[in-house]
Amino acid sequence: MKFYRIMAVARRVSRDVANDKRTLAMLFIAPIFAMTVFGLAFSGDVEGVDVVVVNQDQGFTTSPGNIVHLSEKIISNLDTQVLNIQNMSNPDDARQKVVDGQASAVIIFPENFTQNAVLKTQNPSYPDSAEILIQGDDSITNIKNSILKTANEALYDTMTQEGITPALNITSDPIYGKDAEFIDFFVPGILAFVVFLLTTLLTLITFVGERSNGTLERVMASPITEGEFVTGYAVTFGILGMLQVAFLLIIAIVFFNIQVVGNVLLAFLTVAILSLVSLSLGILLSSLAKRPEQAIQFIPFVVLPAFLLSGIFWPLQAIPDWLRPLSYLVPPTYAVEACRAVMLKGWGLDRIWPDIMALLIFAILFLALATWSLKRRD
Repeated sequence: MKFYRIMAVARRVSRDVANDKRTLAMLFIAPIFAMTVFGLAFSGDVEGVDVVVVNQDQGFTTSPGNIVHLSEKIISNLDTQVLNIQNMSNPDDARQKVVDGQASAVIIFPENFTQNAVLKTQNPSYPDSAEILIQGDDSITNIKNSILKTANEALYDTMTQEGITPALNITSDPIYGKDAEFIDFFVPGILAFVVFLLTTLLTLITFVGERSNGTLERVMASPITEGEFVTGYAVTFGILGMLQVAFLLIIAIVFFNIQVVGNVLLAFLTVAILSLVSLSLGILLSSLAKRPEQAIQFIPFVVLPAFLLSGIFWPLQAIPDWLRPLSYLVPPTYAVEACRAVMLKGWGLDRIWPDIMALLIFAILFLALATWSLKRRD
């Protein structure tokens, strides 16, 4: 092994990199992009969780003219940065908001809440306890834990202020996600992410290979139109994507024993549409790369937004407010939300159709742009 030969190779590679402005830029842009997205996505706590408070507490007269409402004091101690509180009087209407996905939980204070708390404090043998009932969507564990943590902190602060320490407690009665574990929340997200990542990158690299070896030009010289070529790719990779989705669903259900409350075929359809979006995006991105090596440079810009901004690991409520709108520009966001709604809540097409429609819009848009990019190729 000769040192001067090693250095000769090193100089040649250095010149190649220096002459390839795209590669040179990626060497610095990709790490900055990755660190920025990671830092921003994981820098926030869960905030702005929509909850409904139903306060039926009648209060308790401790002395003539002095009526105590412990429920109001607990509500005032709730962290309004974490919880976005809406007050309602009817428990059934409030629960319906959770059922419809318009709120994450309903917090109910019963009629005799303050009375039971005061009497239990004065007489530990008093039969009734003061309980706060939380009925919510437990399918997203991070949000469930944030609601319970915030309620418990408010309860502790109130008991400390009023000196009624063992008389209050919280009861949780989930509307959705009963006995759900993190794996049940996690798997639908990973399912969508894997399909999006693999289909996009496989299509991207394959299509760039068609360009670099001249196959694309030969095909385009035939009577085949750009739209027919893109659609043919969509058919092939669409079938492969559906097989991939079916395989991943079988693994998730059989080996990980995840909860599937709703129609598994609807979850399959959702991720299958995402695979169509992904292959369209792959073809579109291929117009920006002339060689497979350049195609690989797109990986951080495909992987990181989908990984960090689509709610796979971290609920959207934990992403900073100003960054959260970008999550809805990332197609997997809609697939993740729809899959979780079907698999953990049992929702049907009548409730997840906005997510399906968003995915179809992405697919049509990317397919149209991919066809247009072929027509304007060099």
